[in-house]
Amino acid sequence: ADHEQDRAGGPFSSFAGIDRTLCVLAGQGIVLDVAGRAPAELTAASAPFSFAADVPTAAALISGPITDLNVMTRRGRMTHTVERLTVAAPLEIEARADTTLVLPLDGEIVLAGDAPERLGPLDALVLDLGTPRQRLEPAAGTILFVIRIDRAGSNH
Repeated sequence: ADHEQDRAGGPFSSFAGIDRTLCVLAGQGIVLDVAGRAPAELTAASAPFSFAADVPTAAALISGPITDLNVMTRRGRMTHTVERLTVAAPLEIEARADTTLVLPLDGEIVLAGDAPERLGPLDALVLDLGTPRQRLEPAAGTILFVIRIDRAGSNH
């Protein structure tokens, strides 16, 4: 997973055999034109948008640059899911994938426990399969992304 700033729009690079999910983190948004699908307008309030990275795709910025989050996995070897959550109350995250990442966009999250840890904006918590449930205490209205990556064919 990475985040980057897109200043110009235009055609996306093609990545053979890759599945991709894009989330707008900041800026006015982007319109993605993925071959074979209706154009999709994505803003910072939109759900994550998944598409094959080897299908011709073009982007048009709505108004100025954006910062986005990209998650990409090799088709047939790995799979991924991305959830966008707005949280105000404590929650528990279960590491039910080979790798689970928790990424707060804004606000702070406290990892509860004997030695509490703080995650700031864009800090990532990485949990491996089998890690005990983690209790997260977010600042009110925190937006966070939960990214789960599995080997293809895993049965968790």
